[in-house]
Amino acid sequence: MGVVIRTADEGDREPVTRLLDRAFRDDPVSVWVFPGAEDRRTRHPGLMAAFVDIVLAAGRIDVTEDGTACALWMSVPAEEAQKGPEGEQGGDDGPALVREAVDPDNERIELVGRLTGEIHPSGRAHEYLWLIAVAPERQGQGLGAALVQPVLDRCDREGVPAYLEASNPRSRALYERLGFAFSGRTVDLPDGPRMWPMWREPRNQG
Repeated sequence: MGVVIRTADEGDREPVTRLLDRAFRDDPVSVWVFPGAEDRRTRHPGLMAAFVDIVLAAGRIDVTEDGTACALWMSVPAEEAQKGPEGEQGGDDGPALVREAVDPDNERIELVGRLTGEIHPSGRAHEYLWLIAVAPERQGQGLGAALVQPVLDRCDREGVPAYLEASNPRSRALYERLGFAFSGRTVDLPDGPRMWPMWREPRNQG
């Protein structure tokens, strides 16, 4: 039986936030943003909630029917592509607004948003996969690919590219199997991990 996917709504805000927190709390970027384990335990859910709110308002969240995996997508018009997703809420002040809402004293929250925004492709409309999360006990079972593939199929039909930033080598390998390619310029967080921006051209349907 295939994976059943639906579009999340406001009623899914809390479970999606909890899922993102579980999936990303030990991700290299999250550990860099919140180096202390206790601080990360208390602050990280708020950051995930801020992301969920942005995407619920301006994008789309796909979630499996059993709630064990979700994908956060933004459709980025060509004229807005350089702002990055957080710029959808407050223009260039988007990363600062997220920082203010989550942890005003933590400049790394804002810095991640600004660095990824600076390298975000401009000039072409595209689908942006902001985050994808799979519950730890369900990882390695193909749920991530099952969530993403329908959107990529639509991109192929409509001739629309897709973009994301991989935050670890394992996710980069998954995205390469789905047709994404490293853009050639990494996002290097100061004294921290590396992120790999990846771009996928639509595949010819002929």
